[in-house]
Amino acid sequence: MAFAPSDNAVLEIQTGVAGKAAKMGHRLTIVVTRWRAVVDWAGKEPASLELTAAVDSIDVVDGQGGLTPLLGPEKMVARLNALKPFDAKRFPHIAFRADDITATDDGFRLDGTLEIHGESRDHRVHLRVKDEERAWRLSAESQVRQSDFGIKPYSQMLGAMKVVDEVSIAFSATRSKTS
Repeated sequence: MAFAPSDNAVLEIQTGVAGKAAKMGHRLTIVVTRWRAVVDWAGKEPASLELTAAVDSIDVVDGQGGLTPLLGPEKMVARLNALKPFDAKRFPHIAFRADDITATDDGFRLDGTLEIHGESRDHRVHLRVKDEERAWRLSAESQVRQSDFGIKPYSQMLGAMKVVDEVSIAFSATRSKTS
């Protein structure tokens, strides 16, 4: 079974701002537009999951806060600033592979390896699965500290305004039971 960006599957990143001038910055909502998740099954249970995302496929879709609204041109600048620390030419993909999947009361616990910026770390994700009669609704949220992967979060004004080190990653999908 595979998932990819569509009307029923979304991979999203939320950032925060910090520093003395944090009120000037925007808390961004970023959508990853090129990614793929593949689930291998052992009978009726998932046995492994692999998700790969293209770093350069991020799209800034919203920005809360800041002194001015985040409009088209500013979204492009925010996108470029978000990409800088990732060095997408050298490290074009982010990957998560879970080989230890455990059923829980409301879904599955995925234990695996997250690779960002050429650095790999153990990572755990709780995937919630809701039975909606004709479809399955899946959702997960996870926190990632950029500095754990050798990434220095974007900052400006000598650090008076900077992206918070920990970002939130969210996944949501609806999968028809007939697929």
